Amino acid sequence: MPSILSKALSLLTGSEAKVNTDWLKMPANRALKPLTERELIRLEAEIGAKLFGPIPAGHRREFFCLDAKTWIWHEEWVDDTRKLQTATTRYEVQERGILKVQEGARYAYVEGQELENLTMAIRMYYERVARDVYNTNPKSIA
Repeated sequence: MPSILSKALSLLTGSEAKVNTDWLKMPANRALKPLTERELIRLEAEIGAKLFGPIPAGHRREFFCLDAKTWIWHEEWVDDTRKLQTATTRYEVQERGILKVQEGARYAYVEGQELENLTMAIRMYYERVARDVYNTNPKSIA
């Protein structure tokens, strides 16, 4: 199964990428076990959350690559009436463009400044995740 990093790289570059994940396999004499895919996504989501500036107090934010064609933005917060609020946006990479899917059956293709911002966030995500989670030094994506 391809790693999340490979999926993100192939999404950005349009080609299948091979990422050396041998370092994730701990030596037999170590008590630590390798991280699960779910744990890796959680680590990646923590990095993705910080790409959009400070997270307001009482908020929880995640931004991560779910699979080769799906990105997730999720936020949670407690409003003034102490009710939990959530907002989830799914970005689906398609032939025609990137489809933005939001709650309430709202669908639209990402365009203009929003597309530029999303593209930049994906590049920053890839570079930071490669360094901080997978301990690799990514080449800059042009």
